[in-house]
Amino acid sequence: VYLETYGCQMNVSDTEIAWAILQKSGYARTKELDEADVVLLVTCSVREKAEQAIWNRLQHLKALKGRRPRARAPLRIGILGCMAERLKEEILHREKLVDVVAGPDSYRDLPRLLAVAESGQQAANVLLSLDETYADILPVQTSAGGTTAFVSIMRGCDNMCSYCIVPFTRGRERSRPIASILQEVRMLSDQGVKEVTLLGQNVNSFRDLSEVQFQSVAAPGLSRGFSTVYKAKEGGLRFSHLLDQVSRIDPEMRIRFTSPHPKDFPDEASVLQLIQERHNICKQLHLPAQSGSTRVLEAMRRGYTREAYLELVRHVRDSIPGVSLSSDFITGFCGETEEDHQQTVSLLREVRYNVGFLFAYSMRQKTRAHHRLQDDVPTDVKKRRLEELIATFREEAAGANAALVGQAQLVLVEGPSKRSASELCGRNDGNIKVIFPDTELEDAAECRAPGRAQPGDYVMVKVTSASSQTLRGVPLCRTTLSRAAASH
Repeated sequence: VYLETYGCQMNVSDTEIAWAILQKSGYARTKELDEADVVLLVTCSVREKAEQAIWNRLQHLKALKGRRPRARAPLRIGILGCMAERLKEEILHREKLVDVVAGPDSYRDLPRLLAVAESGQQAANVLLSLDETYADILPVQTSAGGTTAFVSIMRGCDNMCSYCIVPFTRGRERSRPIASILQEVRMLSDQGVKEVTLLGQNVNSFRDLSEVQFQSVAAPGLSRGFSTVYKAKEGGLRFSHLLDQVSRIDPEMRIRFTSPHPKDFPDEASVLQLIQERHNICKQLHLPAQSGSTRVLEAMRRGYTREAYLELVRHVRDSIPGVSLSSDFITGFCGETEEDHQQTVSLLREVRYNVGFLFAYSMRQKTRAHHRLQDDVPTDVKKRRLEELIATFREEAAGANAALVGQAQLVLVEGPSKRSASELCGRNDGNIKVIFPDTELEDAAECRAPGRAQPGDYVMVKVTSASSQTLRGVPLCRTTLSRAAASH
């Protein structure tokens, strides 16, 4: 089987789950497309561009299928994930070459679906589940070097933002039992993984209802200026409890999480407090704003105003000094005026994010915007606004990163730099890429002889220059996460 992943980190995690299931059924994995008997694409539906990439890829695979020697079994092609969920009929009919279609909740069914495909029939399962979390399947890690890993803590989303397809492709929100998450993180720690990112569409609304005694816990309240389209749910162990437990497993393992929703932070002071207190929880937060205009935020059904969002940013910066902030923005949403756009530009200037993900809006069927609103911002206007946002973001991020020049940053080494074999690349606590020369280094704890840093090592690097995307520096010494925290 040959697996190819498109889209978000959830899809990286899903690829590992699908592979774990297939491995148990006797499949072997290949990195060479020509060796494959089965090609599975784990797909994304968030934007039209992501789907177009898959349609183009299918044309390439169609040719590959046609060229296959008769002596070999026919090549089977499967579409997995969000696009399978959204476009099942079209995929099966438009491209007769697709043999298997499996939605995000039907990976357990893959061995059966592939067996049906072996007999020459098309097979599909896109049933969404209210309780599937794949809690009992320990994903087989596929990330490079095995230094970092993603751990999925929940699936689906209940927020129903008007632009978003996720609730329709990934179903309703459900959380994985804490015990199974801790088991997976312990296993990763034993394998030498040094950084784990807890993943969910909305991680900070996590609720583990698997144990009876926690089912009557009161629902947390939302703070001033935040609202939600669904009733706050009672019961369950919350995200702060999970974060507390995960961070205790291995003091040498960094913990990150994504993506939280701004509305689920205010009452969770304990989450911000934990980030501030624990040396191994990264001082970095993803706070997806989407727009800087209250009017557009209301049309998007985000549940907060510009003012409430900025108040949250101030609260976060007061609670976690030196925090690194990242965000998502959509430009050209239905009805967005030039004034709305300028408000987003000014929000980028005011907050000054370290990392940003910016996109032009593309209308998705099934969403509330598709039913109720008009995609009325012309494509060329979206393009111009997106370019303006990117330029503003880069200018501000370059300024924010420049403030780190002269400082020592603790970097987790991921491997050689893409551009030069004589340099290493890793990330600092704020999730910013840091590049430095690969040279002999002393060991701060003097536990090891001087030597070159390896993937998974922590290196103290003095920053010498910065751009909007990257820091460069000179390595000072190898050290440990605990030691670096103690001397900070």
